[in-house]
Amino acid sequence: MAKTVTTAQAPLPVREVNAMVKGWIERLGHIWVEGQLTQVNMKPTWKLSYLTLRDTQAEASVQLTCPTSLLRDAPSPLKDGDRVVVYGKPAFYAGRGSFSLWATEIRHVGVGELLARIEHLRRALAAEGLFDASRKHPLPFLPNRVGLITGRGSAAERDVLSVARDRWPEVDFRVINTAVQGASAVPEIIEALRDLDADPEVDVIIIARGGGSVEDLLPFSEEALQRAVAAATTPVVSAIGHEPDTPVLDNVADLRAATPTDAAKRVVPDVAEQRALLAELRARSAGALRAWVRREQERLHQVRSRPVLADPATPITHRREEIQRALGTMRRDVTHLLDAERSRVAALRAQVSALGPSATLARGYAVVQVLPRDGSEAQVVTTIEQSPPGSQLRIRVADGSITAAGMSTTPAN
Repeated sequence: MAKTVTTAQAPLPVREVNAMVKGWIERLGHIWVEGQLTQVNMKPTWKLSYLTLRDTQAEASVQLTCPTSLLRDAPSPLKDGDRVVVYGKPAFYAGRGSFSLWATEIRHVGVGELLARIEHLRRALAAEGLFDASRKHPLPFLPNRVGLITGRGSAAERDVLSVARDRWPEVDFRVINTAVQGASAVPEIIEALRDLDADPEVDVIIIARGGGSVEDLLPFSEEALQRAVAAATTPVVSAIGHEPDTPVLDNVADLRAATPTDAAKRVVPDVAEQRALLAELRARSAGALRAWVRREQERLHQVRSRPVLADPATPITHRREEIQRALGTMRRDVTHLLDAERSRVAALRAQVSALGPSATLARGYAVVQVLPRDGSEAQVVTTIEQSPPGSQLRIRVADGSITAAGMSTTPAN
């Protein structure tokens, strides 16, 4: 490129200078640039977004311009402080004499790249439902045996065992030591998990590690481990102990503990607290029982103080008196009825006696009967035709009867 010669008498216009600079800059073509994002200025309604890429080793920065869709569709949100690599083309805007980098691709690097990958997996597993509360298993109140997966001789193992045995000395552990970082960590942890899950005496499994860097904890965000934990039928507790950036295991596990110590406290109940609670419950139960007995005693005393229970024979006495009164009334009514009937019978007898034949005979009358010769029943003579001369007659008077024979008959005038 030929050198441009200028003098005070023959200066270049601003537009030509800017055009020359634009040509020089744009000859660089597309380049990769690494730095730290600051001043992320983006709104969903904007077509373009503007960022600043700062050098982490020196006081230098460059403006970035990119389509808003590049930020909106990023696998993980881009924010101030992220370490990234940017693929873009240097651009110089001649109109205002400003320089920026037109970015077409932005990637997290280092820890940022790892976290972005973890976040991408986290969203994918959440979409599958592996984080849903409905699929998580409840922890047993007092586990028969606790499975522990952790590094050999680690502080996490010592913390879990010591805290758990301080809380409940009789608690039983089955510990499987595995690698907790590096390439072999995930296969070993999965194998230990399956072994403990198949043990019928293990009621809960703790996966523990005492924290570390993002790179150290990467195995606990591997997809294979998450699917193994999701498939386990035994409750699994994640006790990784890394607060700033939680591994995906914390989301998939049935319970997340902040530290291994916290896991021991969440899994194993405190025997002293339980005994105190038991004593309190027993005292409350005894108090409630005593109060119930007192109430029932008072109620029984009230019932016993009633007249009917003070003298149990009272109802019988009352009933006996009622029966006696009823019997007296019945006797009186029957006697009255009998007397009335006797009087009636006597009146009827007197009436019958007054109207009967005996009374008539006693007044001097007689009844004449003819005795048929054929021996049939005697007939009262009411006409002379029944007693022709020579008929045998029986004459009934008040004190007996007279047998006579008919001598003759005389018709009435």
